[in-house]
Amino acid sequence: MAKMEVDYTKYFAQLHESLSPSGALLVSLDENNRPNAMTIGWATLGVVWSQPICTVLVRPSRYTYGCINATGDFTVCVPYPEMRDVADFCGTRSGRDYDKFAECDLTALASETVQSPGIEECGVIWECRTIYTSDVKAETLAAEIDNSAYAGGDYHRVYYGLVQRCIADEDLEERFAV
Repeated sequence: MAKMEVDYTKYFAQLHESLSPSGALLVSLDENNRPNAMTIGWATLGVVWSQPICTVLVRPSRYTYGCINATGDFTVCVPYPEMRDVADFCGTRSGRDYDKFAECDLTALASETVQSPGIEECGVIWECRTIYTSDVKAETLAAEIDNSAYAGGDYHRVYYGLVQRCIADEDLEERFAV
């Protein structure tokens, strides 16, 4: 299906719906220019510094952490509901051990504005350039969140991605029941 450029806010509902329970897919390139997809359940889309921003959180223990730090960019891809098995695989296997694109039969879709590709099979793709990062710190985090999300430590880094471009399938609204 052909993709069209859309306003970055147009498919916020689809992003929101994808984050739970199955997850959206965050894509970046590793040191060998191999695309890696990681399932994410936390993200925001909005305005910061009067700019369109997509924020994502990645733990330092994740393979994706090194990928995003090396490229300085990422894509956020919304899989269709029938792709839950892909989101499950990408969220339970490491790119250190698996070529997730090959394992899940995914097609890397070259981005126009960043190095990291999108996923052709996904309905919506945001191309984002990292413009700021912030590490979550236990001493400034509410105790209830610290206890529930970080019992084992491994605090996230928050990546603020300047949305460079958003594309979507022409028939997206027919395929999503949002």
